Amino acid sequence: MATFSIALGSLFLYVIAYHTYGRWLSKKFFKLDPNAPVPSRTINDGHDFVPTRREILFGHHFTSIAGTGPIVGPALAVIWGWLPALLWVLFGSIFMGAVHDLSTLVVSIRNRGQTVGEVAGRLINPRVKVLFLLILLVSLMIVLAIFGLVIALIFDMYPASVLSVWIAMPLAMIVGWLVYNRGTSPTVPALISLVVMLGAIVLASEFSAFSFRITPFTLGGFIISPVITWTVTLLIYCYFASTLPVWLLLQPRDYVNAYLLVVGLVVIVLGIGAATFFHEGGAPLVAPAIQTNVAGAPPMFPFLFVTIACGAISGFHCLVSSGTSSKQIACETDAQFVGYGSMLTEGFLAVLVILACCAGLGMGSTTIARNFSGPNVYGDYEYSFGKFENESRNNVDFTVTKGYRGNHYYNSHKDGAWIAFSCAEEKEHALHNGSVIFHKSQPSATFKGFPAFLERYRSWSASGGLAKTVSAFVDGAGNFVSALGIPKPVAVGLMAVLVASFAATTLDTATRLQRYVIQELAVTFHLKPLAGPKGATVLAVLSAALMAAIPPPGETWAAGMGKGGMTLWPIFGAVNQLLAGLAFTVVVFYLARRKMKLWFIALPAAAMLLVPMWAMLYQLLNTTDGWWPKGQYHLVAAGVIILALQVWMVIEALRMIPRVHGILEPALPAHPRGFPVVELAATAPHDLDSNR
Repeated sequence: MATFSIALGSLFLYVIAYHTYGRWLSKKFFKLDPNAPVPSRTINDGHDFVPTRREILFGHHFTSIAGTGPIVGPALAVIWGWLPALLWVLFGSIFMGAVHDLSTLVVSIRNRGQTVGEVAGRLINPRVKVLFLLILLVSLMIVLAIFGLVIALIFDMYPASVLSVWIAMPLAMIVGWLVYNRGTSPTVPALISLVVMLGAIVLASEFSAFSFRITPFTLGGFIISPVITWTVTLLIYCYFASTLPVWLLLQPRDYVNAYLLVVGLVVIVLGIGAATFFHEGGAPLVAPAIQTNVAGAPPMFPFLFVTIACGAISGFHCLVSSGTSSKQIACETDAQFVGYGSMLTEGFLAVLVILACCAGLGMGSTTIARNFSGPNVYGDYEYSFGKFENESRNNVDFTVTKGYRGNHYYNSHKDGAWIAFSCAEEKEHALHNGSVIFHKSQPSATFKGFPAFLERYRSWSASGGLAKTVSAFVDGAGNFVSALGIPKPVAVGLMAVLVASFAATTLDTATRLQRYVIQELAVTFHLKPLAGPKGATVLAVLSAALMAAIPPPGETWAAGMGKGGMTLWPIFGAVNQLLAGLAFTVVVFYLARRKMKLWFIALPAAAMLLVPMWAMLYQLLNTTDGWWPKGQYHLVAAGVIILALQVWMVIEALRMIPRVHGILEPALPAHPRGFPVVELAATAPHDLDSNR
């Protein structure tokens, strides 16, 4: 009963927060005006600046900020217990995350839709702008490399998710064309698209012919795994998604996905209720409430607050608020719904992730054995010896070399051929000279209750990794949904599509944001070839592909190709939270110049500057478990550079704020208009827009 009570109680708390603190911030503090000019109307270029119905913009904003952050972070942080994770998500999202998203959105709207980096240059000084943009450049490069890898892993682990995710693209373009060229209401075509996507999930889950699994192949002597193939495909898609007009793909795709994601959240909650009242044994919280002594884990404080980022507060959100949403919002008063409301919805998603990992897994978790014979080191995925038995009952021995690619393990046959193991199926496939010739059923073990949680979270190394944390949520939430009578494969497929859809929306939004950052830097340093959208997008995609491709230090190209995004992943949590602190600093300057109250921004700003700095210094200075004693010198170098940039920016801010208090920043120059402009009418935007 506790699981269901937490789900409903959290939802109730978020509704109250939206209508109290969120309303106060919007109406009383920022004084949002429905008649104020907004960039989407004063600069309506039909490409990036487009007045957008608030429900469509909510879909874009929510799905873009969510990504896999509120899934991966909480799914890992519950190793310290469900209670600390839950409290940080609930109160962090209400008093810090939602305030961060709303305030950066409002500041950008009132600065002609400029990104938070551009605004920093005007509110503080030009040097801060460059420092901010450099931090954004590194952060977004990591996001693109990692999120591409996440989706590729999901496609590889759950091939039933592929059809639904990709079919959403042409459906979204049809919806966009109908809405913007035919004046059609988006609701009906979006609901039809939703039905098609759900049908695709069922079809692919029940019939393997519609479940797309890519087989590995060799190229230039290297084994190209399915994960690498999917990552390259996704980055190519990102180029087109970033350069097409927002109304053609980005907006409608996010709007359609928002319906899917809301359906997913609803069925999870209903599944928790069904499991609580109708499932044998219910759905109790099997994880410990608090667990500070975790094998191999860093201390809960401060690492809980950087491990759970997007579910509570995330610096990446300021990029979405100021990079895309501020250019599409149709009137100022929509900012509460889009900014504050989206963050609370993401917080609720994080709550459900916590419950799925701490209660859903306890309903039954099946683990497929990963070896047939010989020693097996679980954490490193190493096999020293094994045997396959082919259909003729002839034993085939093989010597194994280390090599992990997504959800497959690639091993060398003694005759030079290669063998691929797939733990996503209950049958192993030995591939010899490119064809399946051996089959053998795998043994498996099913755990329930606390052993099911312990099997996933027995140590920090056992619970870590993108594939493990994502699968913990997918399997746990799948158990909830299957309590509704939905077949388990369909339930798991729906959850996998949920995760992939979140990640996909963030991936192409991040590409567009990286394009903006590169363009801003190009203009600053007079790099004309990169100042245009196409050149900047090419650089954004190629840099992300290069980071994804380069093997981590100490690994060869043959063994490590495709894992490059993981190279800097350990610093991303701290960098992401530092970015939130820096964004808060920009908002502080906006308020200080107008002699407005600062306390509700200054306190979370200080917290988000100090806590992630604490975590970063721990990793740098710890003499036993830190990056230096482990030989991770690339992380040491990156950490030192990031901290130096942050300290430099904070010093610049502290030096400037006494000088600018009460002094408005210089006005923006007139915008060159080389495109049709929608002038504001005398009536309120609600009269101009039929959506409200």
